[in-house]
Amino acid sequence: MRDRLQASPVSGDAGVIDLRAMLQTLWRGRLIIFAITTVAVLLGGYYAYAVATPLYRSEVVVMLNNRDQQVVNLDSVVGGLGRDSSVVNTEVEVLRSRDLLGKLVDSQDLISDPEFNGSLNPPSAMAQAKAKVKSLLGMVPPTSGIVSDDAARLTRQSVIDALRRAVSVRNVPDSLVFQVTVESEDSRKATRLADALVAMYIENQLEVKFEATEQAASWLSERVSELQIELEAAETRAQEFSTSIDLVSPEGLEAAERQLKDLRDRTADTEFRLQAAQERLAALAGAQTPQAQVEASNDARLRTMLPDIGQAEVATRFGLRFDGLVQQAEQEVARLENQVRVLSTSLGEFEARVQKQNSDLITLQQFTREAEASRLLYEHFLARLKETSAQQGVQQADSRVLSHAVIPVVPSEPRKSRILMMYGVLGLMAGAALVLLREAMSDSFRDAQSLEAATGYAVIGEIPRLPPRKRKGLLSYFAENPTSAGAEAVRNLRTSVLLSNIDTPPQVIMVSSSIPGEGKTTVSLSLAQNLAGMGRRVLLIEGDLRRRVMSSYFDTKAQGGMISVLTGKQAFSEIVVHDPTVGLDVLFGEATKANAADIFASARFAELLAEVRQQYDHIIIDTPPVMVVPDARIIAQHVDAGIFVVRWDSTPRKMVSEALAMFESVNVQLNGVLLNNIDQRGMKRYGYGYGYGAYGRGYYTS
Repeated sequence: MRDRLQASPVSGDAGVIDLRAMLQTLWRGRLIIFAITTVAVLLGGYYAYAVATPLYRSEVVVMLNNRDQQVVNLDSVVGGLGRDSSVVNTEVEVLRSRDLLGKLVDSQDLISDPEFNGSLNPPSAMAQAKAKVKSLLGMVPPTSGIVSDDAARLTRQSVIDALRRAVSVRNVPDSLVFQVTVESEDSRKATRLADALVAMYIENQLEVKFEATEQAASWLSERVSELQIELEAAETRAQEFSTSIDLVSPEGLEAAERQLKDLRDRTADTEFRLQAAQERLAALAGAQTPQAQVEASNDARLRTMLPDIGQAEVATRFGLRFDGLVQQAEQEVARLENQVRVLSTSLGEFEARVQKQNSDLITLQQFTREAEASRLLYEHFLARLKETSAQQGVQQADSRVLSHAVIPVVPSEPRKSRILMMYGVLGLMAGAALVLLREAMSDSFRDAQSLEAATGYAVIGEIPRLPPRKRKGLLSYFAENPTSAGAEAVRNLRTSVLLSNIDTPPQVIMVSSSIPGEGKTTVSLSLAQNLAGMGRRVLLIEGDLRRRVMSSYFDTKAQGGMISVLTGKQAFSEIVVHDPTVGLDVLFGEATKANAADIFASARFAELLAEVRQQYDHIIIDTPPVMVVPDARIIAQHVDAGIFVVRWDSTPRKMVSEALAMFESVNVQLNGVLLNNIDQRGMKRYGYGYGYGAYGRGYYTS
């Protein structure tokens, strides 16, 4: 139940805005929206016609010169502006710069103008009120602390800020044209300021170019002098180095490198031959047998003597020949070693000489390149210096005036129609927001559909607000107006209750609510009177023993009450009161010190209900609010039908949720809920009044 009451009654996916419901809400609050919109338009009219100060706008049209050709080619000094957006945006900011506006303030003496210097105006009523409140609160700032120079500077800054707010610059799309607009309370002043601002802007461009030319010439002159000194030093350094070394040329160095390669080849060949000779000497020295000696020496004469080596003479010749071969090998090794040593020494010396020549050539070339680079840079800056000197006196401004300012005749501000429209739109939005906010913050029920969707119970009746202001006039109202909307609503309630169980119509009917003041007593009395009007025997029991307001509806005064019957002090027939006006019996409540919940939970109360069931066709019990005391839940255990009263546009949803949950906690299922005290005018105000329920205008008589 609680989940049902917390859910929105809007059908569809959660989180989806119901546009139709929103429009219906706005339509229901159309009077509020119309009233707020009307007030807003009136306020806007008062501001536009009575409060706002007329302002005049004067406009000057300026065009940027896009020059591609100059007297001489020095674009950085006098070249025209480009066409890209960055250049255009830069010029817009230049026109609105504080320095340029400051010059305009000084030249036009705007510090003495009250329009731009607010300190010259007398304080407004609002400012005086704020100052008075601050003085009362002890928040008056100290007078000392700002010296005259600082005060003058701050005043000038504030005037510049005011002028900046009055100046606007707009670039015409896809062009180099600017519209410079100045807004002022005086039409002639606006024209004068606009022309003066553009004139200063163009003059400022010329001043910037003159200053740039002078700075460029001065800087180039200094730079040329420095580059001349650097060039002379570089040339001197290259010349001195060239005279301090042997004459070296790339061709000579290339020939020396070829010689060095030949010497390296000779040295390598000699080393190879030395290695072969050393290997042959080692082989001869290692041969021990004649056969091995022949193989090592590979000598033909020794090979011919080898077969006769056994003869002494042959052996002697063989030994002498072999020793001679060994001696020759040793001499060859010694000779080659000497050659290798001489060639290595020559190679090292030649390599060092070639390497030094190569290093000297590289150094000389580097000095020469540095001198050449210094010469090129010097010549370039010297040419620039001459061009800059030639440009002095031929600068032109980057902008020119296409159209001077014209004195306006009609004020541009305030735009009365626009202000009225804006205030009207704001009022419309504020009214719509108020209506939607009020609808969103509504925590009550205004129609049967939302009540059924929220509670899950059927709405068995909808009773309008009854005309009688006094309680005693209620019974006579129904008797005198049987065809009124209220009477028919009670009949509908009666029909719904009796048809809630066709086979066994309810006999004991309980009427309850969540909190006091929802009209449950009025509903109980109205239902009882209506049932009695059908010729039924009806008993109305006042179950609210704490408040006991039932007697205020009747002229008859009771001599006792329910407590006397339950305690046995008096019989039921002696206590019950019969009202001949409506034809029903009433059992009033009675004050007691005992707990009312205990009384209704007693067996004697159950016996009393059993007794009156035998005597009456219908018994209506007016119970206390279920959220206040537990009496209603106890009484509900003995009844056949239960009616839960919800006051229209009053009872909070949370209260209804908790009250119904209390009944369900004791396994009591009510027959339905009743929407009570419906305001027909309020229904129309919320958009429910056209043909709503049984309360269509002109159908019933009141």
